[in-house]
Amino acid sequence: MEQTVEQEFITVIRSYERVIYKVCYLYTTPSAPLSDLYQDVVLNLWKAFPKFRKECKISTWIYRIALNTCISFIRKEKNIPEIVTLTHEAEWMSNEKDDFKEMLRELYRLINKLGQLDKSIILLYLEEKSYEEIAEITGLTTTNVATKLNRIKDKLRKMKNE
Repeated sequence: MEQTVEQEFITVIRSYERVIYKVCYLYTTPSAPLSDLYQDVVLNLWKAFPKFRKECKISTWIYRIALNTCISFIRKEKNIPEIVTLTHEAEWMSNEKDDFKEMLRELYRLINKLGQLDKSIILLYLEEKSYEEIAEITGLTTTNVATKLNRIKDKLRKMKNE
């Protein structure tokens, strides 16, 4: 039996739900709560789903839409603080051990201090995307991704030591 477009879409969203939450979590602010960002991303994925031509991996397509949606959502907001607080607990973190969870919180706190492009690049890197995949999602060259990643890692190390 063939799946309908709606069933196929729901299957895709369920498969990539954690990925979508992670992207949204990174862009969460007091004026852009996680649930609003997540809803916007899923809505934009639904609108674009019939046009997905499978010219790239579904994960690449989802990341691109999720990142663009979150960045657009943030740009629409006028008075957003530069640093995002991480008081909102995401479901995908709830099963982790306490020490690991604390290190992860600290990492995300530091990542939230980065600019939007740097935030996107490091998020994709943490999701174990290849430099080529990061380049495809962000529109940068592979060489530029490598350079930026080295600089971002240095920035995060300096921020941690401050």
